[in-house]
Amino acid sequence: MSTLENEKVAPLSNYIPKVPKEIACSIERTLEVIGGKWAFLVLRELFCGTKRFGELQRQVTGISPKSLTDILRHLEEHGVLERMAYPTVPVTVEYTLTPKGEDLHQILKEMKLWSAKWT
Repeated sequence: MSTLENEKVAPLSNYIPKVPKEIACSIERTLEVIGGKWAFLVLRELFCGTKRFGELQRQVTGISPKSLTDILRHLEEHGVLERMAYPTVPVTVEYTLTPKGEDLHQILKEMKLWSAKWT
């Protein structure tokens, strides 16, 4: 048996939900994690499944490559999505929502319903 098989890997803290002791107004903190307007559109696309950079750029109309890169890095740093790079030529990179990111789906659905009703 190799040494890698004997080692246990601790789960990443980003993927373990917290049990709140009290619920304070944390909308501002949520918006800091989600980011700006482009983040909502990127999340919308990732709710449909894993996407590559080019797919996201085509589907999120009007976003520049720099803005897309920035928002993908931001969401990755906050544990909302995972970036998987595959050793191909050129390198294939895919983005997938984490459980933390998937948990945003219902919130964004409710915002969409509110918009349809009131705007």
